Amino acid sequence: MLKIGLLGVGHLGKIHLKCIQQVQEYEFLGFYDPNEENAEAAAQSGIPRWDNLEALLQAVDVVDIVTPTITHFELAMRAIQMGKHVFIEKPLTHTLTEAETLLAASQSSKVKVQVGHVERFNPALLALEGMQLNPKFIEAHRLAMFNPRGTDVSVILDLMIHDLDLVLNLVKSEVKHVSASGVAVVSKSPDISNARLEFENGCVANLTASRISMKQMRKLRLFQKDAYISLDFLEKNAQVIRLFEEGDEGIPDTGNQLELHTEDGVKLVHLEMLETEATNAIRMELETFAKCIIEDRQPIVTIEDGYHALKIAYQILEQIEARNQSL
Repeated sequence: MLKIGLLGVGHLGKIHLKCIQQVQEYEFLGFYDPNEENAEAAAQSGIPRWDNLEALLQAVDVVDIVTPTITHFELAMRAIQMGKHVFIEKPLTHTLTEAETLLAASQSSKVKVQVGHVERFNPALLALEGMQLNPKFIEAHRLAMFNPRGTDVSVILDLMIHDLDLVLNLVKSEVKHVSASGVAVVSKSPDISNARLEFENGCVANLTASRISMKQMRKLRLFQKDAYISLDFLEKNAQVIRLFEEGDEGIPDTGNQLELHTEDGVKLVHLEMLETEATNAIRMELETFAKCIIEDRQPIVTIEDGYHALKIAYQILEQIEARNQSL
């Protein structure tokens, strides 16, 4: 078993605490959190509390970092230097320079590092496994009601970065141009933003994120030749609409069909709700990380993935700042 320690038992850290204990590959040694209120609340449930960070790092094989973003770099760097495998919540670090330094340190070590882009483990996305994807246009909406807890970073680093990671993973091409706008409404950093990414292969992604919405939404829509795919990460379902010629091979037996009369003849529009399995995404990402370590495989969400998402996020922030200064 892998000995694991948890750094941070705030709101998200408490969820990680429960999930770690459900993964049979881990032996949970306890947590470290200098925040007395968080620590006391966690310790009341009987979980061992470590007052000495250095001692906990020495005792474990793996560290799970679920602390404020501004602390990610220092904690992850210390763990890597001590030869410990690192799971680190998104965003990877507070600054791009920190991310670059951490990436270089991990590449020169033998440790595994996974970034907590949890939507990669959402049943809606997992339902697409095995499907041929070549999106030419992507539209993402991630809306949330205001919560002061998340305002230590902009909405780009808090919410949009989830979709940046998803889009960069789905589009197998380099980003050639970024344009964006955003507005700070109730905090000092952007609370609502829209970004447009243009890729070398011609794909375009339009992403909107807001943390001042009256409703919640986490949707991603993919458009490609003869197919429209809709993913609802909140409801955890996936819908595929495809266009077939009459008599085409490979038309699915399941789903609904309707005829579409076009100038090129009759087409078949096929609507299918993909099967999804209920999963605990946080537990699944922690579980797969353990297996990657044991089997010496690359993590599903690598530190390179976390770095690339953060890099585009900062390009978006630069675009917003430049636009707002010109107004």
